[in-house]
Amino acid sequence: MAILFNVDLKNAPVASYSKLALMLLILLVFPFVASRFGNSWVRIIDLALLYIMLALGLNIVVGFAGLLDLGYIAFYAVGAYLTAFLASPQCAVVLESFVNETPAFGNFLVAVMGPDIVRNGIHLSIWFIVPLAAIAAGFFGALLGAPTLKLRGDYLAIVTLGFGEIIRIFMVNLNAPINFTNGPQGISLIDPIRIFGVSLGGEAGSKATVMVGNFSMPSVNAYYFLFLLLCGGIVFVTTRLQHSRLGRAWVAIREDEIAAQAMGINTRNIKLLAFTMGASFGGVAGSMFAAFQGFVSPESFSLTESIAVLAMVVLGGIGHIPGVILGGVVLAALPEVLRHMVEPAQNFLFGHVIIEAEVLRQLLYGLALVIIMLNRPAGLWPSPKIENRPEAGQ
Repeated sequence: MAILFNVDLKNAPVASYSKLALMLLILLVFPFVASRFGNSWVRIIDLALLYIMLALGLNIVVGFAGLLDLGYIAFYAVGAYLTAFLASPQCAVVLESFVNETPAFGNFLVAVMGPDIVRNGIHLSIWFIVPLAAIAAGFFGALLGAPTLKLRGDYLAIVTLGFGEIIRIFMVNLNAPINFTNGPQGISLIDPIRIFGVSLGGEAGSKATVMVGNFSMPSVNAYYFLFLLLCGGIVFVTTRLQHSRLGRAWVAIREDEIAAQAMGINTRNIKLLAFTMGASFGGVAGSMFAAFQGFVSPESFSLTESIAVLAMVVLGGIGHIPGVILGGVVLAALPEVLRHMVEPAQNFLFGHVIIEAEVLRQLLYGLALVIIMLNRPAGLWPSPKIENRPEAGQ
């Protein structure tokens, strides 16, 4: 696999462009082939692409800067809930809560926002919300990074873990006295993504089929191409960051913070930038997740999700972008593949189901992680030991 995806446009342009063209062809054809076996397989890869966005963002913090973050899923939640608030009827529920709790202020808000928002809530375009989600998540990333600048290792992990749990608990409890998040019930009826007026969720009565002129495709296929495009954009940005002066400053801090500071690197600002930029990618992924699912609840942003995203970075190869992508695909798709395989395999081998699919799926998932890390401690696709340094005069 590493041979297939190893491209060197400078020294071997023909072979590299051939590999890129082959990869692009496979990615474009995949959803149409997979949908023949059921749309659920394409949906699994849709979610895997969202996890890849998260893993690439976390790779900036953990892989490039070497800062252990166990609360990264909080930024995912910030983007998701901001989208849910601005693209659903939830704002009308909040206004009603204000009217009930503080009639004077509530009636003032009702008068300012107008009767349409009072009845239906806010329904902004997702393309207006995504930048707001990135900014909001980046702000919370800086908020997390500021008090943790002097912490390292286990202490940093504990603080970031606590931050992630605080955000999740806020989402659970911010339903009284003013109902901002609808508590454990979550927020539903979130608007699907629209591109040039075409709903990627499918129009009403279309059975989740997206129509573009005379061409039609399942909704999950349309989301697949959008998420694939976003992943490509994030890969491009993170690759440019990795080879920039800022990226090398992150690596210097990761390798030896004291030496980096002695060489004149402003470690405080560089660390804050790592937290902020990594968090902003999480906010974008959260916004996409909310629009894709049409529903968000605190259960989607638990500690186990943070650990899963961190496992993708570590399992794939810390600091290596292709490895992180591979880790995201493997860990996002493997549990669902096992879900579909364990019961048929038991029926074939024993004639009946001995262990329930959910129990055995988690057991095999954990066993696979242990085996991989024992045999590939540096990850499935680790960073090359010798980095390509710019030549003199470049």
